[in-house]
Amino acid sequence: MYLCISVLVVFFQMELLTLPALRRMAICGGTHGNEMTGVYLVQEMARRQKEEGDKAWPVPLVLVLSNPRAMQECRRYIETDLNRCFTSAILSFPITDSTPYEIRRAHELNALLGPKDSKEAVDVLCDLHNTTANMGVTLIAYSPNEWICLHIYKYLKGKMTLAPVRLFMVNIPKNEAYSLESVGKNGFSLEVGPQPHGVLRADIYNYMKEAIELSVEWIGLFNSGVMIEGGEVDAYVFHKSIDYPRDPESKQITAAVHPQLQDQDFCCLKSGDPVFLSFSGETVCYKEEEALYPFFINECAYYEKGIAFHLARKTTLKIPSVRVQRN
Repeated sequence: MYLCISVLVVFFQMELLTLPALRRMAICGGTHGNEMTGVYLVQEMARRQKEEGDKAWPVPLVLVLSNPRAMQECRRYIETDLNRCFTSAILSFPITDSTPYEIRRAHELNALLGPKDSKEAVDVLCDLHNTTANMGVTLIAYSPNEWICLHIYKYLKGKMTLAPVRLFMVNIPKNEAYSLESVGKNGFSLEVGPQPHGVLRADIYNYMKEAIELSVEWIGLFNSGVMIEGGEVDAYVFHKSIDYPRDPESKQITAAVHPQLQDQDFCCLKSGDPVFLSFSGETVCYKEEEALYPFFINECAYYEKGIAFHLARKTTLKIPSVRVQRN
């Protein structure tokens, strides 16, 4: 009798959320025109979809090449970073003859996949990216309450066989979110690396392909009506960015990422650990008392942004069980 009561208590304490069915998913590649895996994967998925029609995937997919001009020139962007153009404020700017190309394109993508914060927006939006940093497969989300994204992450974490899977949380309001995935009702960015910009690597392609196929598989499972159990997942929450050491007058960098830090993304960084090696041969050590986790270490595209790496705090998130609403 005691056992039966205990089981009932556990059952009623377990949180179960019912959420709307996910009827449409967008997968975008080429938001940065020199990040090649998303470009080629979207093209391959479009070819398969054309051949197999509705049978290709368990949920209808909208496949988009986001920045065709930058792709054509194999550049990150033409005038401004497209993946910084999706705040609610920028999307409400009037378009004029002098509006930069990427802002025009952001308005077009918002009309196609959104509008942002509307009931017409795609149910799930995944934007595909490459990083030159050794980050494996990293999902990026904006809020610890984005249950669809967190469940997809949990599913990938348990199923991925080719690469480590991690979650990075930015934790800012959605209207202030500047990247493309924020246009969807649910959205996440997929960063896969290391891969040089303008280059396609087969292993990185396969990491991203497996992650996308499993994401679509999870959506099909959710839409089937089964209860998907929650639980706990690890996440890395943004703390701050670190710039390279610079000459105070010329502002030129005076050191490179230390060899002992290079490629150690998401490894714990403690006080006294080396972080930079100056051009004159001196080691610059980490001086923070709090142990933190570096990532996007020595990312090529972040030199222009004055970022050598980000730092995050590691935390554990609790996610509820979910089931599709029965309408």
